[in-house]
Amino acid sequence: MNGAEPRLRAVPRSDLKERIEALGPWFHNIDLDGVWTAPDHFLGDYPGAKFRRFARELPDVRGKSVLDIGCNAGFYSIEMSRRGASRVLGIDSDERYLAQARLSAEVLGCDDIEFAKLDVYDVGAIGERFDLIIFMGVLYHLRHPLLALDLIREHVAADSLLFQSMQRGSKHVLPLEPDYEFKETDVFFESGFPKLHFIEKQYSHDWTNWWVPNRACTEAMLRSAGFTIEKQIEEEVYLCRAAKRPYAKYGPAAVYPARAPE
Repeated sequence: MNGAEPRLRAVPRSDLKERIEALGPWFHNIDLDGVWTAPDHFLGDYPGAKFRRFARELPDVRGKSVLDIGCNAGFYSIEMSRRGASRVLGIDSDERYLAQARLSAEVLGCDDIEFAKLDVYDVGAIGERFDLIIFMGVLYHLRHPLLALDLIREHVAADSLLFQSMQRGSKHVLPLEPDYEFKETDVFFESGFPKLHFIEKQYSHDWTNWWVPNRACTEAMLRSAGFTIEKQIEEEVYLCRAAKRPYAKYGPAAVYPARAPE
């Protein structure tokens, strides 16, 4: 498929508008054959405008496999399909987002994308590693963010990770020593020390915003989970490579809580 010329389906415009509205509200504002899915989006052309600012920095995905975790309405899955990925799997835990993604892929002619309902904590069930993992705009919606990164590294990341998280607090990254004495407490008050801010109630009217890192914490969590940051390609967006996890010789980082019998 030519990425510059996606195939468009002959979906009657009136019918398409009704289908889009029936699946609303949309967070991904996507142009589906002249009909925008979220024309009043507070961020405008999102995530398209953001993606165009760093798209040239992405690795070549032609003939590669891509896993889009928290795919929402499928914007990034569709972009990877357009760029020639041989396999694209988009997963989300929300059925409405998956329905949006399937409609978007249908209209834009990206028949090769697979969408599945799956939680990030269950990525081990996929049983497959991917050349590129997309993990954009998900971390801060998780109650267990570092566990999610650990599971991604252990089960599905073969090479590259495209990562983004909302960040708040200082953008300064404090150079840290490899160890500190127990009596050292002042470093924790430094704004550039890695900090993960916990939101007990809501942030921006969204109860699923649980944790918001500062920049230092974002980068430290990625390294801790076994990802080397190759480049910060846009504000809050990182291109990483799978690497050896620190302290791996002491055992795995990921945990698997046992579930009570139903």
